[in-house]
Amino acid sequence: MKLLQVLPFFDQTVDRWVPAARILRWLIFLWVFAGLFILFSASHHPAATDALIPDYYFFKQQVLWAGVGLILFNALVHLPAKVMVRSAPIGIFILLGLLLAIEFIPGLGATRNESRRWLTLWGVLVQPSELIKPFLVLQGAQFFTQWSVLGWGRRSLWLGTFTVVILAIYLQPSLSVAALCGMMLWLLALAAGRTWGQLLTVAAMAMIGAMVTIRPYQIERLMMFTNPWRDPQGSGYQLIQSLLAIASGGAWGTGYGLSGQKLFLPEGHTDFIFAIFAEEFGFGGCALVLAFLMVFSTFCLWQSSQCRDMTLRLTIVGTTVILVGQSLLNIGVVTGGVPTTGIPFPFLSYGGSSMLSNMFIAGLLVRCIREMGNAEVVPLRPATPAREPMEQRSRRRFSSRNQFP
Repeated sequence: MKLLQVLPFFDQTVDRWVPAARILRWLIFLWVFAGLFILFSASHHPAATDALIPDYYFFKQQVLWAGVGLILFNALVHLPAKVMVRSAPIGIFILLGLLLAIEFIPGLGATRNESRRWLTLWGVLVQPSELIKPFLVLQGAQFFTQWSVLGWGRRSLWLGTFTVVILAIYLQPSLSVAALCGMMLWLLALAAGRTWGQLLTVAAMAMIGAMVTIRPYQIERLMMFTNPWRDPQGSGYQLIQSLLAIASGGAWGTGYGLSGQKLFLPEGHTDFIFAIFAEEFGFGGCALVLAFLMVFSTFCLWQSSQCRDMTLRLTIVGTTVILVGQSLLNIGVVTGGVPTTGIPFPFLSYGGSSMLSNMFIAGLLVRCIREMGNAEVVPLRPATPAREPMEQRSRRRFSSRNQFP
Protein backbone atom coordinates (compact mmCIF):
# COMPACT_ATOMS: atom_id res chain seq x y z
CA MET A 1 0.00 0.00 0.00
CA LYS A 2 1.44 3.38 -1.04
CA LEU A 3 1.64 6.31 1.38
CA LEU A 4 -0.77 8.49 -0.63
CA GLN A 5 -3.42 5.77 -0.44
CA VAL A 6 -3.65 6.39 3.31
CA LEU A 7 -4.58 10.06 2.78
CA PRO A 8 -8.36 10.27 2.19
CA PHE A 9 -8.42 12.75 -0.70
CA PHE A 10 -5.26 11.58 -2.49
CA ASP A 11 -6.22 7.95 -2.97
CA GLN A 12 -6.08 7.28 -6.72
CA THR A 13 -7.49 3.76 -6.36
CA VAL A 14 -11.01 4.94 -5.52
CA ASP A 15 -11.98 5.08 -9.20
CA ARG A 16 -11.42 1.32 -9.40
CA TRP A 17 -13.72 0.53 -6.49
CA VAL A 18 -17.15 -0.93 -7.03
CA PRO A 19 -19.86 1.79 -7.14
CA ALA A 20 -21.42 0.70 -3.82
CA ALA A 21 -18.13 1.22 -1.95
CA ARG A 22 -17.63 4.66 -3.53
CA ILE A 23 -21.16 5.73 -2.60
CA LEU A 24 -20.75 4.52 0.97
CA ARG A 25 -17.40 6.30 1.28
CA TRP A 26 -19.00 9.64 0.39
CA LEU A 27 -21.93 9.02 2.74
CA ILE A 28 -19.47 8.49 5.59
CA PHE A 29 -17.50 11.62 4.66
CA LEU A 30 -20.77 13.58 4.61
CA TRP A 31 -21.62 12.24 8.07
CA VAL A 32 -18.19 13.17 9.48
CA PHE A 33 -18.06 16.71 8.09
CA ALA A 34 -21.69 17.40 9.02
CA GLY A 35 -20.80 16.31 12.54
CA LEU A 36 -17.90 18.77 12.70
CA PHE A 37 -20.19 21.53 11.41
CA ILE A 38 -22.74 20.81 14.15
CA LEU A 39 -20.11 20.44 16.88
CA PHE A 40 -18.62 23.86 16.03
CA SER A 41 -21.84 25.50 17.20
CA ALA A 42 -22.63 23.16 20.09
CA SER A 43 -19.14 23.27 21.65
CA HIS A 44 -18.56 27.03 21.54
CA HIS A 45 -20.33 27.83 24.83
CA PRO A 46 -18.71 25.11 27.00
CA ALA A 47 -15.25 26.22 25.86
CA ALA A 48 -15.99 29.94 26.16
CA THR A 49 -17.32 29.70 29.74
CA ASP A 50 -14.37 27.72 31.14
CA ALA A 51 -11.40 29.95 31.88
CA LEU A 52 -9.02 26.98 31.78
CA ILE A 53 -10.04 25.91 28.25
CA PRO A 54 -9.03 27.89 25.12
CA ASP A 55 -11.70 29.09 22.72
CA TYR A 56 -12.96 26.42 20.33
CA TYR A 57 -10.91 23.83 22.21
CA PHE A 58 -13.41 21.00 21.74
CA PHE A 59 -13.85 21.74 18.05
CA LYS A 60 -10.09 21.86 17.41
CA GLN A 61 -9.58 18.60 19.26
CA GLN A 62 -12.38 16.96 17.30
CA VAL A 63 -10.89 18.13 13.99
CA LEU A 64 -7.59 16.54 15.05
CA TRP A 65 -9.27 13.24 15.95
CA ALA A 66 -11.30 13.32 12.75
CA GLY A 67 -8.10 13.74 10.73
CA VAL A 68 -6.47 10.79 12.48
CA GLY A 69 -9.68 8.82 12.06
CA LEU A 70 -9.87 9.49 8.32
CA ILE A 71 -6.30 8.24 7.88
CA LEU A 72 -7.22 5.13 9.89
CA PHE A 73 -10.35 4.74 7.75
CA ASN A 74 -8.41 4.86 4.50
CA ALA A 75 -5.75 2.46 5.79
CA LEU A 76 -8.40 -0.09 6.79
CA VAL A 77 -10.16 0.21 3.44
CA HIS A 78 -6.97 -1.14 1.82
CA LEU A 79 -6.40 -3.88 4.43
CA PRO A 80 -7.83 -7.34 3.62
CA ALA A 81 -10.78 -8.23 5.83
CA LYS A 82 -9.23 -11.60 6.72
CA VAL A 83 -6.28 -9.78 8.35
CA MET A 84 -8.66 -7.75 10.52
CA VAL A 85 -10.65 -10.87 11.42
CA ARG A 86 -7.47 -12.64 12.56
CA SER A 87 -6.51 -9.67 14.74
CA ALA A 88 -9.93 -9.51 16.43
CA PRO A 89 -9.17 -11.96 19.31
CA ILE A 90 -5.98 -10.06 20.16
CA GLY A 91 -7.82 -6.74 20.24
CA ILE A 92 -10.63 -8.15 22.36
CA PHE A 93 -8.36 -9.66 25.01
CA ILE A 94 -6.13 -6.55 25.25
CA LEU A 95 -9.08 -4.19 25.63
CA LEU A 96 -10.89 -6.59 27.96
CA GLY A 97 -7.78 -6.53 30.16
CA LEU A 98 -7.96 -2.71 30.22
CA LEU A 99 -11.68 -2.81 31.07
CA LEU A 100 -11.05 -5.15 34.00
CA ALA A 101 -8.03 -3.13 35.14
CA ILE A 102 -10.10 0.07 35.22
CA GLU A 103 -12.78 -1.69 37.25
CA PHE A 104 -10.66 -3.54 39.80
CA ILE A 105 -7.39 -1.58 40.18
CA PRO A 106 -8.02 1.44 42.46
CA GLY A 107 -6.92 4.80 41.12
CA LEU A 108 -6.28 3.57 37.59
CA GLY A 109 -9.41 4.78 35.83
CA ALA A 110 -10.70 8.35 35.51
CA THR A 111 -14.19 8.92 36.96
CA ARG A 112 -16.75 11.28 35.45
CA ASN A 113 -20.45 11.55 36.21
CA GLU A 114 -20.35 8.52 38.54
CA SER A 115 -18.81 6.35 35.80
CA ARG A 116 -15.25 5.07 35.59
CA ARG A 117 -14.79 4.44 31.86
CA TRP A 118 -11.56 6.20 30.94
CA LEU A 119 -7.87 5.40 31.17
CA THR A 120 -5.20 8.10 30.94
CA LEU A 121 -2.40 7.16 28.54
CA TRP A 122 0.32 9.77 27.88
CA GLY A 123 -2.06 12.54 28.87
CA VAL A 124 -4.89 11.35 26.61
CA LEU A 125 -8.16 9.91 27.92
CA VAL A 126 -8.85 6.54 26.29
CA GLN A 127 -12.20 4.75 26.57
CA PRO A 128 -11.71 0.98 26.05
CA SER A 129 -15.46 0.33 25.91
CA GLU A 130 -15.61 2.38 22.69
CA LEU A 131 -12.48 0.90 21.12
CA ILE A 132 -13.56 -2.71 21.70
CA LYS A 133 -16.72 -2.41 19.57
CA PRO A 134 -15.15 -3.03 16.12
CA PHE A 135 -13.30 -6.09 17.43
CA LEU A 136 -16.56 -7.44 18.85
CA VAL A 137 -18.15 -7.07 15.41
CA LEU A 138 -15.29 -8.92 13.71
CA GLN A 139 -15.08 -11.76 16.22
CA GLY A 140 -18.85 -12.08 16.43
CA ALA A 141 -19.12 -12.37 12.64
CA GLN A 142 -16.42 -15.04 12.49
CA PHE A 143 -17.78 -16.93 15.51
CA PHE A 144 -21.36 -17.20 14.28
CA THR A 145 -20.17 -18.07 10.76
CA GLN A 146 -18.20 -21.03 12.16
CA TRP A 147 -20.82 -22.03 14.75
CA SER A 148 -21.79 -25.30 13.10
CA VAL A 149 -18.17 -26.55 12.88
CA LEU A 150 -17.04 -25.46 16.35
CA GLY A 151 -17.03 -27.81 19.30
CA TRP A 152 -18.68 -27.00 22.60
CA GLY A 153 -15.32 -25.98 24.04
CA ARG A 154 -14.75 -23.18 21.51
CA ARG A 155 -18.38 -22.14 21.66
CA SER A 156 -18.27 -21.89 25.45
CA LEU A 157 -14.97 -19.97 25.32
CA TRP A 158 -16.28 -17.22 23.06
CA LEU A 159 -19.77 -17.04 24.53
CA GLY A 160 -18.12 -16.64 27.93
CA THR A 161 -15.73 -13.99 26.58
CA PHE A 162 -18.58 -11.98 25.06
CA THR A 163 -20.45 -12.19 28.37
CA VAL A 164 -17.44 -10.98 30.37
CA VAL A 165 -16.89 -8.06 27.96
CA ILE A 166 -20.51 -6.92 28.21
CA LEU A 167 -20.48 -7.37 31.99
CA ALA A 168 -17.25 -5.36 32.32
CA ILE A 169 -18.78 -2.52 30.30
CA TYR A 170 -21.98 -2.71 32.35
CA LEU A 171 -20.07 -2.46 35.65
CA GLN A 172 -18.31 0.81 34.70
CA PRO A 173 -21.29 1.50 34.66
CA SER A 174 -22.30 2.00 31.04
CA LEU A 175 -25.68 0.39 30.56
CA SER A 176 -26.25 1.87 27.10
CA VAL A 177 -22.96 0.69 25.55
CA ALA A 178 -23.38 -2.75 27.13
CA ALA A 179 -26.91 -2.96 25.74
CA LEU A 180 -25.71 -1.84 22.29
CA CYS A 181 -22.95 -4.48 22.17
CA GLY A 182 -25.30 -7.17 23.41
CA MET A 183 -27.95 -6.21 20.87
CA MET A 184 -25.37 -6.27 18.07
CA LEU A 185 -24.18 -9.78 18.96
CA TRP A 186 -27.79 -10.98 19.33
CA LEU A 187 -28.67 -9.66 15.87
CA LEU A 188 -25.56 -11.30 14.40
CA ALA A 189 -26.74 -14.61 15.84
CA LEU A 190 -30.18 -13.99 14.33
CA ALA A 191 -28.70 -13.16 10.91
CA ALA A 192 -26.52 -16.29 11.11
CA GLY A 193 -29.60 -18.50 11.51
CA ARG A 194 -29.54 -19.38 15.21
CA THR A 195 -32.81 -20.83 16.49
CA TRP A 196 -35.42 -18.67 18.22
CA GLY A 197 -35.18 -20.90 21.27
CA GLN A 198 -31.50 -20.06 21.70
CA LEU A 199 -32.05 -16.35 21.00
CA LEU A 200 -34.97 -15.96 23.42
CA THR A 201 -33.09 -17.85 26.13
CA VAL A 202 -30.12 -15.48 25.85
CA ALA A 203 -32.40 -12.43 25.85
CA ALA A 204 -34.23 -13.65 28.97
CA MET A 205 -30.95 -14.33 30.79
CA ALA A 206 -29.68 -10.84 29.91
CA MET A 207 -32.87 -9.21 31.19
CA ILE A 208 -32.73 -11.15 34.47
CA GLY A 209 -29.05 -10.30 34.92
CA ALA A 210 -29.70 -6.59 34.34
CA MET A 211 -32.57 -6.57 36.84
CA VAL A 212 -30.49 -8.31 39.51
CA THR A 213 -27.42 -6.07 39.17
CA ILE A 214 -29.11 -2.71 38.54
CA ARG A 215 -27.83 0.09 40.79
CA PRO A 216 -29.87 2.63 42.81
CA TYR A 217 -28.92 5.63 40.67
CA GLN A 218 -29.94 3.69 37.54
CA ILE A 219 -33.33 3.01 39.12
CA GLU A 220 -33.57 6.74 39.82
CA ARG A 221 -32.86 7.46 36.15
CA LEU A 222 -35.61 5.06 35.14
CA MET A 223 -38.03 6.88 37.42
CA MET A 224 -36.96 10.26 36.03
CA PHE A 225 -37.34 8.91 32.49
CA THR A 226 -41.06 8.37 33.09
CA ASN A 227 -41.55 11.80 34.71
CA PRO A 228 -38.52 14.14 34.73
CA TRP A 229 -40.60 16.96 36.29
CA ARG A 230 -40.60 15.09 39.60
CA ASP A 231 -37.14 16.57 40.23
CA PRO A 232 -36.69 19.46 37.76
CA GLN A 233 -33.56 20.81 39.48
CA GLY A 234 -31.94 17.42 40.10
CA SER A 235 -32.14 14.12 38.25
CA GLY A 236 -34.66 15.40 35.70
CA TYR A 237 -32.85 18.65 34.87
CA GLN A 238 -30.86 17.41 31.88
CA LEU A 239 -33.79 15.72 30.16
CA ILE A 240 -36.07 18.72 30.75
CA GLN A 241 -33.51 21.09 29.21
CA SER A 242 -33.14 18.72 26.27
CA LEU A 243 -36.89 18.63 25.68
CA LEU A 244 -37.08 22.42 25.93
CA ALA A 245 -34.32 22.72 23.32
CA ILE A 246 -36.16 20.43 20.92
CA ALA A 247 -39.46 22.26 21.47
CA SER A 248 -37.77 25.64 20.93
CA GLY A 249 -36.64 24.59 17.47
CA GLY A 250 -40.12 24.54 16.01
CA ALA A 251 -40.46 23.62 12.36
CA TRP A 252 -37.26 25.12 10.94
CA GLY A 253 -35.15 25.98 13.98
CA THR A 254 -33.66 29.12 15.46
CA GLY A 255 -30.75 29.18 13.03
CA TYR A 256 -27.18 27.93 13.05
CA GLY A 257 -25.34 29.02 16.19
CA LEU A 258 -28.43 30.65 17.72
CA SER A 259 -29.39 27.95 20.21
CA GLY A 260 -30.34 29.36 23.59
CA GLN A 261 -30.64 26.10 25.50
CA LYS A 262 -26.98 25.22 25.06
CA LEU A 263 -26.40 27.81 27.80
CA PHE A 264 -28.25 25.53 30.22
CA LEU A 265 -28.04 21.98 28.83
CA PRO A 266 -25.29 19.83 30.41
CA GLU A 267 -23.23 17.73 27.98
CA GLY A 268 -24.66 19.68 25.05
CA HIS A 269 -21.54 19.04 22.99
CA THR A 270 -21.32 15.31 23.80
CA ASP A 271 -24.25 13.01 24.58
CA PHE A 272 -26.97 15.66 24.08
CA ILE A 273 -25.66 17.31 20.94
CA PHE A 274 -28.73 16.20 18.98
CA ALA A 275 -30.90 18.45 21.20
CA ILE A 276 -28.80 21.48 20.19
CA PHE A 277 -29.07 20.43 16.55
CA ALA A 278 -32.86 20.07 16.89
CA GLU A 279 -33.15 23.58 18.33
CA GLU A 280 -31.05 25.19 15.60
CA PHE A 281 -32.46 23.24 12.63
CA GLY A 282 -35.95 22.35 13.84
CA PHE A 283 -38.20 19.52 12.81
CA GLY A 284 -36.99 19.75 9.20
CA GLY A 285 -33.38 19.14 10.20
CA CYS A 286 -34.35 16.23 12.46
CA ALA A 287 -36.39 14.65 9.66
CA LEU A 288 -33.38 15.01 7.36
CA VAL A 289 -31.12 13.21 9.86
CA LEU A 290 -33.62 10.38 10.27
CA ALA A 291 -33.97 10.09 6.49
CA PHE A 292 -30.17 9.90 6.17
CA LEU A 293 -29.99 7.12 8.77
CA MET A 294 -32.77 5.23 6.99
CA VAL A 295 -31.03 5.53 3.60
CA PHE A 296 -27.66 4.56 5.11
CA SER A 297 -28.99 1.48 6.91
CA THR A 298 -31.14 0.36 3.96
CA PHE A 299 -28.20 0.69 1.58
CA CYS A 300 -25.85 -1.28 3.85
CA LEU A 301 -28.34 -4.04 4.65
CA TRP A 302 -29.20 -4.39 0.97
CA GLN A 303 -25.51 -4.86 0.23
CA SER A 304 -25.27 -7.50 2.96
CA SER A 305 -28.19 -9.41 1.43
CA GLN A 306 -26.25 -9.61 -1.86
CA CYS A 307 -23.07 -10.92 -0.21
CA ARG A 308 -22.29 -14.64 -0.57
CA ASP A 309 -19.52 -14.74 2.05
CA MET A 310 -21.17 -15.23 5.46
CA THR A 311 -18.38 -13.56 7.45
CA LEU A 312 -18.48 -10.45 5.27
CA ARG A 313 -22.27 -10.42 5.39
CA LEU A 314 -22.38 -10.57 9.19
CA THR A 315 -19.65 -7.94 9.47
CA ILE A 316 -21.70 -5.56 7.32
CA VAL A 317 -24.74 -6.22 9.52
CA GLY A 318 -22.76 -5.68 12.73
CA THR A 319 -21.12 -2.44 11.64
CA THR A 320 -24.47 -1.07 10.44
CA VAL A 321 -26.12 -1.96 13.75
CA ILE A 322 -23.38 -0.17 15.70
CA LEU A 323 -23.44 3.06 13.64
CA VAL A 324 -27.18 3.38 13.04
CA GLY A 325 -28.35 1.65 16.23
CA GLN A 326 -26.19 3.88 18.40
CA SER A 327 -27.49 6.96 16.58
CA LEU A 328 -31.11 5.94 17.17
CA LEU A 329 -30.38 5.09 20.80
CA ASN A 330 -28.85 8.54 21.31
CA ILE A 331 -31.89 10.20 19.71
CA GLY A 332 -34.11 8.13 22.00
CA VAL A 333 -32.23 9.36 25.07
CA VAL A 334 -32.34 13.01 23.97
CA THR A 335 -36.07 12.92 23.20
CA GLY A 336 -37.00 11.01 26.37
CA GLY A 337 -37.85 7.83 24.50
CA VAL A 338 -35.41 5.71 26.51
CA PRO A 339 -33.80 6.27 29.95
CA THR A 340 -31.00 8.81 30.13
CA THR A 341 -27.64 7.11 29.62
CA GLY A 342 -24.27 8.29 28.42
CA ILE A 343 -24.06 7.25 24.79
CA PRO A 344 -22.58 9.51 22.08
CA PHE A 345 -24.00 10.19 18.63
CA PRO A 346 -21.52 8.72 16.10
CA PHE A 347 -19.41 11.40 14.34
CA LEU A 348 -21.39 14.23 16.00
CA SER A 349 -20.61 13.99 19.72
CA TYR A 350 -17.25 15.19 20.99
CA GLY A 351 -14.80 12.43 21.91
CA GLY A 352 -11.58 11.02 20.53
CA SER A 353 -12.17 7.36 21.42
CA SER A 354 -15.65 7.50 19.93
CA MET A 355 -14.37 9.09 16.71
CA LEU A 356 -11.57 6.54 16.25
CA SER A 357 -13.85 3.61 17.04
CA ASN A 358 -16.51 4.78 14.59
CA MET A 359 -13.94 5.45 11.85
CA PHE A 360 -12.57 1.93 12.40
CA ILE A 361 -16.10 0.55 12.03
CA ALA A 362 -16.76 2.66 8.94
CA GLY A 363 -13.49 1.56 7.30
CA LEU A 364 -14.33 -2.05 8.06
CA LEU A 365 -17.77 -1.61 6.51
CA VAL A 366 -16.42 -0.11 3.28
CA ARG A 367 -13.71 -2.78 3.05
CA CYS A 368 -16.26 -5.58 3.30
CA ILE A 369 -18.37 -4.05 0.53
CA ARG A 370 -15.24 -3.61 -1.60
CA GLU A 371 -14.31 -7.26 -1.19
CA MET A 372 -17.81 -8.50 -1.86
CA GLY A 373 -17.92 -6.43 -5.06
CA ASN A 374 -14.49 -7.60 -6.22
CA ALA A 375 -15.25 -11.30 -5.76
CA GLU A 376 -14.46 -13.45 -8.74
CA VAL A 377 -17.45 -14.39 -10.84
CA VAL A 378 -17.77 -18.14 -11.31
CA PRO A 379 -17.93 -18.81 -15.06
CA LEU A 380 -20.97 -20.63 -16.31
CA ARG A 381 -20.57 -24.07 -17.84
CA PRO A 382 -20.16 -23.74 -21.61
CA ALA A 383 -23.42 -24.34 -23.40
CA THR A 384 -23.71 -27.61 -25.36
CA PRO A 385 -24.65 -27.21 -29.01
CA ALA A 386 -28.28 -27.89 -29.77
CA ARG A 387 -28.91 -31.33 -31.22
CA GLU A 388 -30.37 -31.64 -34.71
CA PRO A 389 -33.89 -32.93 -35.02
CA MET A 390 -34.10 -36.66 -35.87
CA GLU A 391 -35.72 -36.03 -39.27
CA GLN A 392 -32.91 -33.70 -40.43
CA ARG A 393 -30.18 -36.13 -39.32
CA SER A 394 -31.82 -39.03 -41.19
CA ARG A 395 -32.22 -36.94 -44.35
CA ARG A 396 -28.55 -35.87 -44.21
CA ARG A 397 -27.31 -39.46 -43.79
CA PHE A 398 -29.51 -40.71 -46.64
CA SER A 399 -28.25 -38.00 -49.00
CA SER A 400 -24.62 -38.78 -48.15
CA ARG A 401 -25.08 -42.47 -48.99
CA ASN A 402 -26.50 -41.69 -52.43
CA GLN A 403 -23.69 -39.37 -53.44
CA PHE A 404 -21.51 -40.71 -56.30
CA PRO A 405 -17.74 -40.50 -56.16
